[in-house]
Amino acid sequence: MKAVADIIIKPLITEKATDSLAEKCYAFKVMKSATKPEIARAVEEMFDVKVASVNTINMKKKPKRLGVHFGSTSEWKKAIVTLKPDSKSIAFFDSMN
Repeated sequence: MKAVADIIIKPLITEKATDSLAEKCYAFKVMKSATKPEIARAVEEMFDVKVASVNTINMKKKPKRLGVHFGSTSEWKKAIVTLKPDSKSIAFFDSMN
């Protein structure tokens, strides 16, 4: 069993993510092997909210170059968590909008 703190790595603070805060949609970088039910359980336990749905996206690696050196960014997983309308908002994101 995965620990709740290990499933959610960090919140994503992007322009698109902050625009969706009004609809109670929050974006997180999550563990690559985490499933949707595990992500929903982790968000509910960490922030004391009610989750309506979870959408996940596997972000592919991108090629990068620094001078003559070639490489790529790492692959990671993004989760878009939508809360139920009667649920309270996540306090961490309240100061963003």
